[in-house]
Amino acid sequence: MTLNLYFLRHGETTSSQTGTFCGRLDIDLTSHGYQMAHQFAEAYKDVTWTAIFASPLHRTMATATPLSELINVPIQKRDGLKEIAYGEWEGKTPAEVNQQFHDDYVRWLADPGWNAPSGGEKGIDIARRSSEVLEEIEQTFSNGNVLVVSHKSTIRIMLCSLLGIDIGRFRDRIGMPVAAVSIITMSEHGPLIEVMGDRSHLNQDLRARYGT
Repeated sequence: MTLNLYFLRHGETTSSQTGTFCGRLDIDLTSHGYQMAHQFAEAYKDVTWTAIFASPLHRTMATATPLSELINVPIQKRDGLKEIAYGEWEGKTPAEVNQQFHDDYVRWLADPGWNAPSGGEKGIDIARRSSEVLEEIEQTFSNGNVLVVSHKSTIRIMLCSLLGIDIGRFRDRIGMPVAAVSIITMSEHGPLIEVMGDRSHLNQDLRARYGT
């Protein structure tokens, strides 16, 4: 057997719909977000799950809980899976950030790997802390299926790290709508991407709610 990592972005929030920066703001899912979580659980309940890891923020825990309860596998919380800290940009739209923090915003857009939001985290910081969680999983489980429930930027950064993509290009190379699943197999030749950003577990109405 091999180790399969299932990366799941949390379900819809008001921030994912409005496009405001939401990193450490501990907001809840919308009603549609809860539907997404339940539909994921129903679609994936028959997978033989080895473990579930999740960011401790409310929106990720709410997304992981339906599957956890269905299959009776506890959620292991890890701070390393939290979303990027946006600092002074939290709760603001890109237009507001561009107006109030223009120079920082331009630098961040050019290379978010080495430039942080004003008072926030660099992409390499997220790569470092999230890689510690992935290393823990690899060292603990040599095979099986492990679910990792996290956030838009953090998942994209983890995928870049695994696939050898420049961290500074995570916003340009990988899309990750709400409730999307990506699967990486840890093969003998290294990480192999099997699925990217899949939302086929959602009904048509929920898939139409893109939630970037």
